[in-house]
Amino acid sequence: MDIAELKARLDQAGINKRAYSFDGDLPDERYVLSQEPNEIWEVYYSERGNKNELRLFFSESDACQFFLDLLVKDPTTRRKIG
Repeated sequence: MDIAELKARLDQAGINKRAYSFDGDLPDERYVLSQEPNEIWEVYYSERGNKNELRLFFSESDACQFFLDLLVKDPTTRRKIG
């Protein structure tokens, strides 16, 4: 899986776009997936300027799958209906 497929799958799963970021910055209270200059992929939860529960991956596919699973398992990431 790559980022484009991940985006589609997050949308299909009803994940709120404000629950995550691909910018690699430190947005408050969001899950982040970013590729670092050293070709390592980072997945973390950004809160108060910190990278919480940081996980590193050497492949885009592994990082994307982990990120998808993480967001799908968290019920707070769903879009509000109604």
